[in-house]
Amino acid sequence: MAVDDVERQAEKIRPQLGRSIHPAFFIASWIFFSNVTILFNKLIIGTMGFKYPVILTCWHLIFATIATQFLARTTTLLDGRKKVKMTGRTYLRAIVPIGLLYSASLVCSNMVYMYLSVAFIQMLKAAAPVAVLLTAWTWGVEEPSLKRFLNIIIIVFGVGLASIGEIDFSFVGFMFQLGGIVFEAMRLIMIQVLLSGGDEGDESVKKMDPLVSLYYYAPVCAVMNVMIAVASEWGRFDWADVQRVGMGLLLMNALVAFLLNVSSVFLIGKTSGLVMTLTGILKNILLVVVAVMIWHTPITALQAFGYSIALGGLLYYSLGWDQIVVISSTAGLYVKSLWEQVTGTGSGSGEDSTAGRLPAAVRRALVMGLAAVTIVVLLGGFLYGGNSEQLGVPPPSSEKVGW
Repeated sequence: MAVDDVERQAEKIRPQLGRSIHPAFFIASWIFFSNVTILFNKLIIGTMGFKYPVILTCWHLIFATIATQFLARTTTLLDGRKKVKMTGRTYLRAIVPIGLLYSASLVCSNMVYMYLSVAFIQMLKAAAPVAVLLTAWTWGVEEPSLKRFLNIIIIVFGVGLASIGEIDFSFVGFMFQLGGIVFEAMRLIMIQVLLSGGDEGDESVKKMDPLVSLYYYAPVCAVMNVMIAVASEWGRFDWADVQRVGMGLLLMNALVAFLLNVSSVFLIGKTSGLVMTLTGILKNILLVVVAVMIWHTPITALQAFGYSIALGGLLYYSLGWDQIVVISSTAGLYVKSLWEQVTGTGSGSGEDSTAGRLPAAVRRALVMGLAAVTIVVLLGGFLYGGNSEQLGVPPPSSEKVGW
């Protein structure tokens, strides 16, 4: 279902993008902005001591509201909104409830940076498909099956081992991350339920790409977050914290978060569902590695083992066994052919030179993923410098500084 939706959006967006830029650029851009957004939020909330995650989320949404309004009036990036028949009924029935769930997911996702390490957060996010599937079964969107149930049990088992192995485990942070996963699952299933209703206004929601969705959701989320921020954080808010972080850094943070949504639009238009799935899994693994390198977060053997099990279950859940076998076989043949070329031990029988090669899109995703994470590591090292004293704040207790 998710892959079909992606392909439908891809067919709609592709004609708008042109063919001048290589697809690998969009893959690398999405990996870069996605990882940098997470690392940036952790830097500001966890390391620099800006203990106002709701206010930070509100700032992101206000920036997104202004930016989408500006782009809608000056560019063609948001022309897709003209295909959306937005009525008062559709706005109240679709945009408002989905926007509220989206806002709750964002708030929880930012709150967790005060309690857990980036590496452990990414490990917990491997359980997101479990929440989506259980929510779909609860709402009657999908029929329960033993095969999928066993698959999610494996994922849950792996995440559980990773949690047991976490040295700096925080129950509060764990619950915030769980809340963010559940709210996001409810949002995705609610969209699916609305689309299956057949209403013309709700059906037009299907035509919204991520940027158009942000155009409609951001104002609703911003209003909700303002109310939450006033009730929860405004009473203890200190402008000295803003001055310590710096308005320039906060502005850059909001810009990076917004560019993540822009890069998502172009990624959908330039790649297939398979490449997006593989790129997403690769991104999560690389982010764990980068977080460990920047903050020197300790990872236990049990944690690594549990995360490996969860990733294996996630890969099987996303691709299926047949697709995994095909990719594994072609990868093995590709490595063998490279070895024969380097060592000069090939048979030279004139076989098709493309035999055993990975699909071009998959190879681009892997290569550009590695390139993107290299840039992220360099940027993280530049911003953090491996020494919290350079930022003018003491070393955090939740993220170890030093090996």
